[in-house]
Amino acid sequence: MQIDNIKALVAEDMQAVDAVIQHRLSSEVVLVNQLSQYIVNSGGKRLRPLLSLMSSQAYGYRGEHHHTLAAIIEFIHTATLLHDDVVDESELRRGRETANALFGNAASVLVGDFLYSRAFEMMVDVGSMKVMQILAETTNVIAEGEVMQLMNCHDAGTTEQRYLDVIHAKTAKLFEAATRLGAVLCDRPASEEQAMASYGMHLGTAFQLIDDVLDYSSSSEEMGKNVGDDLAEGKPTLPLIYAMRNGTEEQSKVVRKAIEEGGLNYLDQVMDAIRQTGAIEYTEKTAQQEAELAIQQLEHLPASEYKEAMTWLAKYSVDRSF
Repeated sequence: MQIDNIKALVAEDMQAVDAVIQHRLSSEVVLVNQLSQYIVNSGGKRLRPLLSLMSSQAYGYRGEHHHTLAAIIEFIHTATLLHDDVVDESELRRGRETANALFGNAASVLVGDFLYSRAFEMMVDVGSMKVMQILAETTNVIAEGEVMQLMNCHDAGTTEQRYLDVIHAKTAKLFEAATRLGAVLCDRPASEEQAMASYGMHLGTAFQLIDDVLDYSSSSEEMGKNVGDDLAEGKPTLPLIYAMRNGTEEQSKVVRKAIEEGGLNYLDQVMDAIRQTGAIEYTEKTAQQEAELAIQQLEHLPASEYKEAMTWLAKYSVDRSF
């Protein structure tokens, strides 16, 4: 199975989701239209809405609310990207200039707010208090995760657990909501709803861990951003935390200094420390464990091509190169 097979499996649903996105993006304010269209059409994997669709289809959902929920998930994700790039002062994402680089920070923040508020309008349309509750909590936790990451920046004392707490809140929480909502739409028992939520949480964690690996082992063309960006921003991700913990005194010192000062002045020495301590392999192993935990959560599902696709996606999250 390949990612193209996954997309083909829900192609008709994704077309419906795209139609919802295009319709609900419209605004009488020209700049809102320009900027939101730019970011939504910038070539992302649409993995989160894809997961939302597959989760509902795995239970045999036959309504139309899954299209709206998938669009909501994408709007929330897009809003976080807009705000992320402003906070991180990023200039490149997915191989293209970031919205803030093109339109400015103020416009990016405000259009991110527009996408959040439009997402909540759409939640009301679904007419489910439980859906509202899940997505309201999700956006709140994501915001907390953003603040936690900001607090960890340039803090070389960040522990592995603190780093994982940031991942769970900032990235994995939206994966969790996307897959959980499929079970909610189909009125599945609480145990199955929790299993789908856990699948998304473990999958999102694995996905982010590999993103952090790729920041030190992939080319900028593959990643669609500059290699070493996390280090330049002083973000203590797991490869750095592990290298500090397991390196020589000199290696630990240079990694600590790189995190505290930011920038790329010590990139070569940091890369050497990461390689020599096996930090990449450790992070990949941690991601693999998360992917396996995700797959275990699908055991309750009946056999179907959707279950197979969700299993494959967990493996793909670890084995990808971009």
